[in-house]
Amino acid sequence: MSVHRVAAIALVFVGWLTWLAPAGATDLKVIETGPAANAVLDTRSDGFFVRFNQPIDHINSRIFVKRGADTVETLNPRLDSAPEVLFARAPTLAPGSYTLHWVVKTVQDARIEQGDVPFSIGSAK
Repeated sequence: MSVHRVAAIALVFVGWLTWLAPAGATDLKVIETGPAANAVLDTRSDGFFVRFNQPIDHINSRIFVKRGADTVETLNPRLDSAPEVLFARAPTLAPGSYTLHWVVKTVQDARIEQGDVPFSIGSAK
């Protein structure tokens, strides 16, 4: 098989894959989190947020506070947050290491994405 023929087949294949991808689909990216990854909070924590590069479906998204493998709190996202922000209030957490686990559904293409933000609560002074 000639190099030109292999190149032509490759171009057709790439074009076919491009056609299968949703139009205008972009990868979901985390822009900012509160708390920031690996932050140590020394004060009362009462709100958590994750800001994305595109709108998310607040109704079908969730935030969990985990300690190790255990879910400590299941938080209800505020439905009146900015379209690209997942925000929830939380009760005061005891000192220790935690993970903010988020699960969101994108508005643009209804994909389910998830991620983790590790953080700690320091002891009160």
